[in-house]
Amino acid sequence: RRAARVAEADALSYVFGYSVMLDMSARDCRRAGQWIYSKGQDTYAPFGPCIVTADEIPDPQVLDLWLTVNGEKKQGSNTRHMLFKVPFLISDISAGITLEPGDIIATGTPEGVGAGRKPQEWLWPGDVVVACVEGIGTLRHPVVAV
Repeated sequence: RRAARVAEADALSYVFGYSVMLDMSARDCRRAGQWIYSKGQDTYAPFGPCIVTADEIPDPQVLDLWLTVNGEKKQGSNTRHMLFKVPFLISDISAGITLEPGDIIATGTPEGVGAGRKPQEWLWPGDVVVACVEGIGTLRHPVVAV
C-alpha cells in the first residue's frame, strides 16, 4: 500500500516482501560524485530469484547474507549489522518521497566490495556473481559485455 510519512514503529506493516538484489556499479562511469549513471545502467540491478512475503520473515534484521565471485567468497555478514535498519529506511524515505506499491528499497551491501579491496577488484565478462540471503534464496548473475 502507499506509504507517506510512515512512523518507524509502523514501517514493517508496509512491507510486502523481501528479495535479493545485486548493487552493481560502473565505478568508472561515476560523474561528478553522482551515482545515478554508474548504478542506473541497464542490467545493473539484478533482482530475484523470488519475493518472500513479509509474513515469512518476521524479523529482517537477523538474516545471514554472502556473495561469491567465481566461487570465491567476497562478502559475508548478517542484516543485524546494517547501518540503517529496514524500519528506519522506510520511515526516512517516506518522510519526503511517497512509496508506492511495487517500489523497491535497496538496503546496501556489506563490507567487501571490489573498489574497497586492496588491491581493488573488478568484475569482467565471464565472471559469475552469486548472492545469497538466508531464508530468501540465491541470485546467480553472469557478467556479460554489452
